[in-house]
Amino acid sequence: MNTFFNSNIYMDIGIIIIYLGLGGILLNRNNIIISIICIEIVFYGINYYLLTSALIIQDLEGLVVSFFVLTVAAAESAVALGILMVYFKIFKNILL
Repeated sequence: MNTFFNSNIYMDIGIIIIYLGLGGILLNRNNIIISIICIEIVFYGINYYLLTSALIIQDLEGLVVSFFVLTVAAAESAVALGILMVYFKIFKNILL
């Protein structure tokens, strides 16, 4: 085990990122772009937490799962942007 790698700090950073994204979703109810960005922050926090736990237990499957989480986050961004464009075309604004 690497003595220079303090796992508690890095796992706490991942949890803080997740909570910041969830707080942004809960506090911002009227702007859809900010909500989409906060959902992305939650995905990146989950990915950071998965990577940290995979490095701690030295597991390759955790790294592969984190790669798929990044893929899902990218696909979610593309779909959300498409939905946002259709929403803007119909209602002429992006406020909920």
